[in-house]
Amino acid sequence: MIPPMSRATLAKNPREVAGMFDAVARRYDLTNDVTSLWQISMWRAVTRSAVAAGPGMRVLDLAAGTGTSSAGYAADGADVVACDFSTGMVAEGRRRHPGITFVAGDATALPFADETFDVVTISYGLRNVQDAVGALREMARVTRPGGRAVVAEFSTPAWRPFRSLYRFYLGTALPVAARLVSSSTEAYDYLGESILAWPDQEGLAALMQKAGWRGVGYKNLSGGIVAIHRATRPTGPVTGRAAGSPAQPGWEAERPTQETGDPAFPDPA
Repeated sequence: MIPPMSRATLAKNPREVAGMFDAVARRYDLTNDVTSLWQISMWRAVTRSAVAAGPGMRVLDLAAGTGTSSAGYAADGADVVACDFSTGMVAEGRRRHPGITFVAGDATALPFADETFDVVTISYGLRNVQDAVGALREMARVTRPGGRAVVAEFSTPAWRPFRSLYRFYLGTALPVAARLVSSSTEAYDYLGESILAWPDQEGLAALMQKAGWRGVGYKNLSGGIVAIHRATRPTGPVTGRAAGSPAQPGWEAERPTQETGDPAFPDPA
């Protein structure tokens, strides 16, 4: 049971968030399977396709948790660094994947040099960061010019009746499902609350643009329960478009969907 002081709130105090994830590290992947109704494997496969890791590439996997996604990028031939703010997650990841480099680090102050990685990705972790735009800027700083960001995050279903059903699930059924398998129901109460408070697909695209990424596009999965955003790090200083200024060419949010067969988001094999 997480002590009351460690129950993260929507203020997203870093110590509380880290403590909450430390407490669920051992059963984290099982709980994710159950609470996602076993959709997370498909979401992870599409994210892996969007990252498009390969030999000779350096990939930074932020909020890597126990390294399940990191292992996929390593299997694709990339040199992978898995980074997480939770030392409990880092310890569990090292135990499960001794061949992958795990680093404890803060997404808003990454312990890496400028332009180190070809791809920086974060799955279901940006929502837990106190300063999301600051984290996105840090992601851009450590990405080489022309490199990519891939952000997988919970989002907002587009169809209103489904959106209402999903909100009911988050507030009612999700905590019940979490109690069956998780060592911390508080963590999954926070999960539902944080998803409901998180920006929708266009809102996250705007945050990425503000942080200096360009060519931002996204793909909805499971009707918009999850959205994968992908963007390119421009050449030159990363400065984001000033508020109220016209959108620059290539900065408009593209909207590829599952049905388009967009080559930027190949379907998993």
